[in-house]
Amino acid sequence: MAITTTQPRTGRTPRFRRISALGIATTGAAALALTLVPTSAQAAAPAAKSAGATQAATAGTSYPDNLDGWIRESLDIMKAKGIPGTYDGLYRNIMRESSGNPNAQNNTDVNAQNGTPSKGLLQVIQPTFAAYHVEGTSQNLTDPVANITAAANYAADRYGSIDNVDSAY
Repeated sequence: MAITTTQPRTGRTPRFRRISALGIATTGAAALALTLVPTSAQAAAPAAKSAGATQAATAGTSYPDNLDGWIRESLDIMKAKGIPGTYDGLYRNIMRESSGNPNAQNNTDVNAQNGTPSKGLLQVIQPTFAAYHVEGTSQNLTDPVANITAAANYAADRYGSIDNVDSAY
């Protein structure tokens, strides 16, 4: 026989709400603090198609040396490598992270305090860039196309697509 009670539970809902609000605030702070930091599991699965596909994707195509051109070149490389993402998703994240400045560097966040500042259009740290670098792009972290494709590769691994990123990642 089951025993039931009609007394209301006390303390659980307000405590749960406090924990939920704290969890949301903590999660947001952690996301900001851990901008593009790979775990060993995430670093093990970057896109792995051939450099030939990247070169073929951009061969004979001329891209302007500006934000629009960098995004379009990155999208062609991403398509060849099977990395999801759209122009709008890349543009939105670039504008939030660097305002379109390929030489942007964050010298104040926890990454910078730990000696690894976030750099470039999508504010990538060097370990993440190394783990998610897309073959066939520059090894230079602040190269706009390399920065975009590495960040999109990371975001695809972590969030399914750069399009799913709506805040610091």
